[in-house]
Amino acid sequence: MMAAPDLTGKTALVTGASRGIGRSIALALAKAGAHVLALARTPGALEELDDEIKAAGGAASLIPMDLVEGDGIERLAGALMERFDALDILVLNAGSLGELAPIPDIDPKVWNHTLDLNVTANWRLLRALDPMLRKSADARVIGLSSRVGGEAPKPYWGIYGVTKAASDMLLKTYAEEMAKTNVHVSLIAPGAMRTDMRKLAMPGEDPETLPHPDELIPLVHHLLTRKEREPLRVSFKEWREENG
Repeated sequence: MMAAPDLTGKTALVTGASRGIGRSIALALAKAGAHVLALARTPGALEELDDEIKAAGGAASLIPMDLVEGDGIERLAGALMERFDALDILVLNAGSLGELAPIPDIDPKVWNHTLDLNVTANWRLLRALDPMLRKSADARVIGLSSRVGGEAPKPYWGIYGVTKAASDMLLKTYAEEMAKTNVHVSLIAPGAMRTDMRKLAMPGEDPETLPHPDELIPLVHHLLTRKEREPLRVSFKEWREENG
């Protein structure tokens, strides 16, 4: 298992940082020395994360906000530009399952909200933070992918699959545009993990049979340090089988 990289002096923004995969990544980045900008809707859960980061000797700034409300993303970017010279790491983790329903039965409000969070918010973040990413000597953008987003469409997972496919294409296109810059883009396909979203989708499943989000961290470390840009999308299951 590869050692954690030294991220001292780096600034990392993690969305959906209060629980699940986002929490594990935020804590790992802080432990490695990065100043973590932890963004999520739930202040209480963010404060618990902050306590854990401080206990580990790390540093974080908490950003309690809803990514789909108003012009919060643009205002956040303005505030970050005033405080930090550059953004070194951007983890686009926040997302919603929406609802499990046949395509014709999906509630329009749920459809629009899921699209806003899973796709449009990521575009707005890239748009607003691109100048800060370009100022980094070695910027890394990591998005979360899913098999149902094109690789393996699944009945009743329509809104989640559609939005994950769109988010993947957003990041793949951004990666092409950044190919000759210092901004590296990657996608992680985590598969089924022990998260609240998975519990919501599969309430009868034993969570103890699934990998814990902490098990993703060696792959995250790899994507933060690799020199090559391909493969852009990395399956956690396949990577772990190859790397132990």
